[in-house]
Amino acid sequence: MLHDSVHVPKPSLTEVLFAWFLRLVGASCFWFALSYWAMLIGFSHNGAGRFDLLSPEWRAAATALAVVYPVAAIGLWLLVSWGPVVWVVAAATEIAMDKFYPGILGHRPLLIVLHGSVAVTFVLFRAALLYQRLRQVRKVRVDSP
Repeated sequence: MLHDSVHVPKPSLTEVLFAWFLRLVGASCFWFALSYWAMLIGFSHNGAGRFDLLSPEWRAAATALAVVYPVAAIGLWLLVSWGPVVWVVAAATEIAMDKFYPGILGHRPLLIVLHGSVAVTFVLFRAALLYQRLRQVRKVRVDSP
């Protein structure tokens, strides 16, 4: 007798690489979260980045990023749909910090390049997955001759 179970297709190489990419970005988000928390509790920057010693602008930005980055890391690691959305919020916050308040919050061009390259890579992966799905749909049509 045959099993009535549903056949689960094997993930493609693109899907596997995309999952590893998201998990790598998730691990880097966790690293950023740890660095912000280390700054806020005085563990890094020789204690000069402690929360009570920061300017109000840095207090708001560092606190928000210390909360948003771990959430993004979890979402990206678990490959859920809201993970990249939360990462975009964190990246947009850091880009806004760099572009609108460079005198107060500092200028970090390497971080902007990093966020930009991750965003471009994400869009390229999504485009490749969309193209792959469109090819599968065309191939499996029931009304084809």
